[in-house]
Amino acid sequence: MEAAWPANLQTTPLSAGLAIPRYRYRVTFLAPLRVFDNSCEDRSTALRNTTNMSEAVVTQAPAATATAPIKGMKKNGKQWHDNKTAFRPRANQSSWAKRSAERIALAAVKAKEKELKDEKESERQRRVDAIKTKRAAKEERERFAKMEEKMHKKRVERLKRREKRNKMLKS
Repeated sequence: MEAAWPANLQTTPLSAGLAIPRYRYRVTFLAPLRVFDNSCEDRSTALRNTTNMSEAVVTQAPAATATAPIKGMKKNGKQWHDNKTAFRPRANQSSWAKRSAERIALAAVKAKEKELKDEKESERQRRVDAIKTKRAAKEERERFAKMEEKMHKKRVERLKRREKRNKMLKS
């Protein structure tokens, strides 16, 4: 058995324990192992029954039952995260015809949405324009009413006609 160890190892046989060889003249000593039988009432009875300190009472271990394999620790240690699966980019790819049909359907839906939005916006803009014209007419009426208080009625009518003419020429 000495020939099996490398040359730079040293072993020392011991009667009290086992010698485990270590490199560079180190030897670790292990105490003798004692296993107690389950038939003994307590440890003291088992100790009295063993005569030699290096003697060991070996019992049969119960047969291992078939259990589900335990998953090992995750690499990052975060057990609350889901386990990662293999990356398969082509797993749920559809055919070209199916994708092109989906694109056409999506384009039709977008066109309909755009048409509805434009219609809604034009209706809103029409209401805004109506409100603006009403406000402008009201302001003009109030302005002419103030002018009538200060000036003669015929002169105010003449100014109205002149402003109307200028407005028509500008537009």
